[in-house]
Amino acid sequence: MVEALFRIEDLRVDVPDMTRKPLFGAAPRLEILKGLSFDIPRGTVLGIVGGSGSGKTTLGRALVRLIKPSGGAIAFDGKDITHLSDEAMRPLRRRIQMIFQDPMSSLNPRLTVGRIVGAALGLRSGDRRVSEALEQVGLPAAFVRRYPHELSGGQRQRIGIARAIAMRPDFILADEIVSGLDVSSQAQVLNLLQGLVKELGLTLAFISHDLSVIRRLCGRVIVMQAGAIVEDAPTEALFEKPAHPYTRELLDAIPSPDPSIRW
Repeated sequence: MVEALFRIEDLRVDVPDMTRKPLFGAAPRLEILKGLSFDIPRGTVLGIVGGSGSGKTTLGRALVRLIKPSGGAIAFDGKDITHLSDEAMRPLRRRIQMIFQDPMSSLNPRLTVGRIVGAALGLRSGDRRVSEALEQVGLPAAFVRRYPHELSGGQRQRIGIARAIAMRPDFILADEIVSGLDVSSQAQVLNLLQGLVKELGLTLAFISHDLSVIRRLCGRVIVMQAGAIVEDAPTEALFEKPAHPYTRELLDAIPSPDPSIRW
């Protein structure tokens, strides 16, 4: 049995509902995540899929502790990180990395690529480890002197990936990282991630609203709706025989070049 890198039990996240705040007193709480429980085995790729407002991004940010849970427990490599302070989480940050949806907003426009990739490691832009990270994502070492605005969308997303893998993490969360790319760039980034997972032994959680992208990359899928997990299944089993009506709706939304084909 593969060891669980993440173990999530009854995870809950709620926020103040400012739309219903009374004139006096505190606002009622709005439950975003509703008691989620699942494991992420080491060395696997988990897809987290759902429509807008399903809670998938909130789940991802709770996993990497960018959001503090309201209840339940998150264990990383056997250590309870649910309520760790920012200072206590700092030693784990190198092991838990995130690739953001919009690379243009997550990359500092005033820094060169070399400084962006090397910053978290305290390295100079010409350091060999920075060049190695660029080479691993298919970019030449000469890119260390470029700025984000000089790159294409696909190249910027590769820089985001390089920054994450330069830390040599155990886990990476990728949040909708191909949604803003054209089809050709999407395929290239997905192929790159597949190769890096195998080469580096990464554990990856990939958030998307697009099940066709999830099928390409992930071995297992969690389907979310309204803050709850409605289906959790191996990818091919989910495509062949979806158990929940919402999953079937997501599958029906996948464009097909042949209208006679049904998922």
